[in-house]
Amino acid sequence: MPSKTKRAAKPKSKPTANGHTRAYSSHITETVERAPARAMLHAVGFSDKDLKKPMIGVASTWSMVTPCNMHINVLANEVSHGVNTHGGKAVEFNTITISDGISMGTEGMKYSLVSREVIADSIETVAGCAWFDGVVAIGGCDKNMPGCIMALARLNRPSVFVYGGTIQPGRYKGQDVDIVSVFEAVGGHANGTVSDKQLSEIEHCAIPGPGACGGMYTANTMATAIEALGMSLPNSSAQAAISPEKAADCRAAGEAVLKLIEKNILPKDILTKKAFENAIAVVTAVGGSTNAVLHLLAIAHCMGVKLSLDDFTRVGKRTPVLADLRPSGKYVMQKLIDIGGVVPLMKMLLDKGLIHGDCMTVTGKTVAENLKGAKPYPKGQDVVRGFDDPVKKEGHLVVLYGNLAPEGAVAKISGKEGTKFTGTARVFASEEDALQRILDGTIKKGEVIVIRYEGPRGGPGMREMLAPTSAVTGKGLGEHVALITDGRFSGGSHGFVVGHITPEAHVGGPIALINNGDTITIDATKQTITLDVSAAEIAKRRAAWKKPKPRYTKGVLAKYASHVSSASLGAVTDLDLSL
Repeated sequence: MPSKTKRAAKPKSKPTANGHTRAYSSHITETVERAPARAMLHAVGFSDKDLKKPMIGVASTWSMVTPCNMHINVLANEVSHGVNTHGGKAVEFNTITISDGISMGTEGMKYSLVSREVIADSIETVAGCAWFDGVVAIGGCDKNMPGCIMALARLNRPSVFVYGGTIQPGRYKGQDVDIVSVFEAVGGHANGTVSDKQLSEIEHCAIPGPGACGGMYTANTMATAIEALGMSLPNSSAQAAISPEKAADCRAAGEAVLKLIEKNILPKDILTKKAFENAIAVVTAVGGSTNAVLHLLAIAHCMGVKLSLDDFTRVGKRTPVLADLRPSGKYVMQKLIDIGGVVPLMKMLLDKGLIHGDCMTVTGKTVAENLKGAKPYPKGQDVVRGFDDPVKKEGHLVVLYGNLAPEGAVAKISGKEGTKFTGTARVFASEEDALQRILDGTIKKGEVIVIRYEGPRGGPGMREMLAPTSAVTGKGLGEHVALITDGRFSGGSHGFVVGHITPEAHVGGPIALINNGDTITIDATKQTITLDVSAAEIAKRRAAWKKPKPRYTKGVLAKYASHVSSASLGAVTDLDLSL
């Protein structure tokens, strides 16, 4: 057996509250032998006084690849200002980001979930090598946010996460529009209900500037989850990307990380099992993305917290959906910001006993202490409903099991699409094939669209199916067909959709054995997904099945496919490396 992998280097002494706050950076700034390191630091702006200050890494996900992150360099500067004016020395560095919205529906989307691992690895690599005493990470899009938190969990040094903020909605004919509006307009165009001119008009107004996609899609979902975990400051998840509030949030984060160092509060003190239960409850209350399941499992893995699919069922059973937000609801994220953000909602949940108030947070206070005195939502608003009139009485993230998903699958059931669907299978081996058949009218009412070989290993990369689900909606089939996949769904997807089916097709999961015309039943009430075929027939098909050859044999996708775990375990790439 190979020897266990060594963990990242640890400081010789822990930070304490008596001023010894450079337990890490002292390794490269003290003694005669470290003169070469000090020389390098002088060249990047360190004075002799700076060498005696806590060194804070500011991880920026800035790039011009996507509007979600195009402003984060400015936010990083604000964080550095907060660090530098409160006795620390900030060191900014960058990591990558990709664009789901641009790559959606193409081969490029296979790199999306892969990027989460690259981002986590890169932040851990820089911070570990540079001996930062603390880290502030700024993320603004679907994968870089969980990637940031995964890195902070692995490093387990005083850390704060800052959300880059949501985009302002576009306006079209008096209605709020966003990127999902464009995807759905493509389906409407194929259906003849949206003209060339209308499609162009929507395309040109849907994304008016910087910030993450404007509904309760994956970016806003994960920002909300991270705040509920306690890893960002109150209401960091509910601020516009370009706003005085967001700039102030960044400066406050720079100050907060220094206080965490003084108090020796680490991610392990914050990211507890109770904190993950809080995140699940808040994600449920806002009607968040199915991707939260995948990402919270991955973050828990990095922190060594035992979290499973069944925890989402347990917490979801007692937590109602209260926020009426897109894609299933009416409102964009800006409307939630306008009425006070996530803080009043968390206070509502706390008062009902639905979240744990004793969890530590990056403020140095508990959840209950942070929420003490929180103002309620203004009277008359209907963005967030009361417990007496919820959007849905139980959680919308439904974990399904059955002979089609013996290790679990995840559905997003808002209630509008019903709770049960039985239909005949229409099977596709890729997202592109399915999309073309939706757009050309091949898909008919009463069918279950099956998109397989899109899992973490089979894709590889577990692509999101926003293009097909939006096309289904645009074609007017949203209430008449279901879609199941071993891939993922965008936070913008809605309808009767089931993803994360495990085991995936590439490893011989039952989804690989479905034939066209088979009957499939999805029952959200019983939490089952069933292939209505006898066990004997399934065994016969399994015996005849042959594992496909890898689609990639070199490069990052091949490397990812060879290491990634099942979606039911978070699709992480460092599982059981010690064995």
